[in-house]
Amino acid sequence: MLVILSFLMTGVIAQNVQLHYDFGKDRKFPTTTVEMFKPDKWGSTFFFVDMDYNVNDQKGVNMAYWEIARAINIGKTPFAFHAEYNGGFGSFKADPYNGAYQINGAWLAGVDYIYNNADFSKGFTIQVLYKNIRDKHDAAFQLTGVWYMNMLNKKVTFSGFADFWREDFAFVDGESIEETKFVFLTEPQLWYNFTENISLGTEIEIGSNFGGVKGFAVNPTIGAKWTF
Repeated sequence: MLVILSFLMTGVIAQNVQLHYDFGKDRKFPTTTVEMFKPDKWGSTFFFVDMDYNVNDQKGVNMAYWEIARAINIGKTPFAFHAEYNGGFGSFKADPYNGAYQINGAWLAGVDYIYNNADFSKGFTIQVLYKNIRDKHDAAFQLTGVWYMNMLNKKVTFSGFADFWREDFAFVDGESIEETKFVFLTEPQLWYNFTENISLGTEIEIGSNFGGVKGFAVNPTIGAKWTF
């Protein structure tokens, strides 16, 4: 989500494609990410699309997820109105038939606070959002923090996001059922930028009650990125 926020206040259009290999427990699969950020005189538009491949011997894309967000500047202040949609779907292999599932669509709205230092080498965004999760929660919330830091003459970029939101899940362990009410997810990324276009690095997904896994989980990747 968030390498591109280093361009947020500079007026630069940013697009990139990432390829990650996930080394997490019970994962071992590749993921591609396409991101775009485009500012205009009213604010900015951002989206990304994630796709997982070949999970559990499936032959091709088995999960697709996207987010699209629009920010509308509030005058010349560091604040902006924020509107967003999240959603996706996936499939799984089972006997005797394969199956599919939906990632409940969610609509979010709220306010962004955006900070960048004088030379745009580092900055952060804080989002306070109302969240409607279709057929699940009419009124929930999400708190999001996003950051970036360019170091060593822009050769190294440290960036990422952290989300905390309200969503109920029920995890079945044998005959017992444990219900949770909150989800936490953060994905820090560290990139070495060989050129303006080519980067190699890593992303570490750290979650709690995320992605069908109860409690705390850490899933590291190794990745490559092409910035257009």
